[in-house]
Amino acid sequence: QVQLVESGGGLVQPGGSLRLSCATSRSIGSFNSMGWYRQAPGKQRELVATIIRGGSTNYADSVKGRFTISTDNAKNTVILQMNSLKPEDTAVYYCKLEVFGMMGTKAYWGQGTQVTVSS
Repeated sequence: QVQLVESGGGLVQPGGSLRLSCATSRSIGSFNSMGWYRQAPGKQRELVATIIRGGSTNYADSVKGRFTISTDNAKNTVILQMNSLKPEDTAVYYCKLEVFGMMGTKAYWGQGTQVTVSS
């Protein structure tokens, strides 16, 4: 069973930065796709950023130029660096790791970490 442990959330003022980490009990190299999603109160969960094996990244338009997704393969960790945070970035952030196989896609979710942007 794959375990994901998220950390790095908290309260930050507008314009500030946070760094989210998602540590996995399995080698990062075994996943085909890794990403961060978020869910604000009363809203659906939405994609924030993804990175696929090989390094290609994808970002939601709302975070382009402010957020950066990366991996630390030595630590089996997926990182989301968030800069120039805005109140509308307030949400619970979840990491999602996926393995593509012959029988379909297996997805693993973290427990979520709260990010609150407020003055």
